[in-house]
Amino acid sequence: MEYANLRRQAASLKRSLFDQGYLDEQFCQVEDLQDEASPNFAEEVVSLFFKDSARLVANIEQAMEKYPGDFNRWDAHMQQLKGSCFSIGASKMNNECTSFRNSCGEENAEGCRRSFQKVKREHAILRQKLESYFQLLRQAGPTRTATRPGGK
Repeated sequence: MEYANLRRQAASLKRSLFDQGYLDEQFCQVEDLQDEASPNFAEEVVSLFFKDSARLVANIEQAMEKYPGDFNRWDAHMQQLKGSCFSIGASKMNNECTSFRNSCGEENAEGCRRSFQKVKREHAILRQKLESYFQLLRQAGPTRTATRPGGK
């Protein structure tokens, strides 16, 4: 009974992450790659994403400080982060990366700074929410298949 309740909580949290726009269908595709041989695959991929994305965020921050006004350099760093976001379905972060890149294209340093602050905020929020999600899944124990929010 307790495990079923934990699974329901995890499903509800996942649904809210989709409803709030934090995640998209790509996240489900990552979860679909889990099987009995690698039951924690999605969590491992997400963990690697956060490790790599923290490094990329630091690189962007350094580039903005060390090379003020070098929009091509900033954009190249952000493109890497955007690709990482896309790979796990981090849609809110991905959207903010796009906003940053648009500001780079307009050579709008202030727009870049605002977007970058949003990227960092969305990164922290997503990390906290996904840590909670995976903690619930660990407590609930293994399941047979990944589920789509809303029964899709």
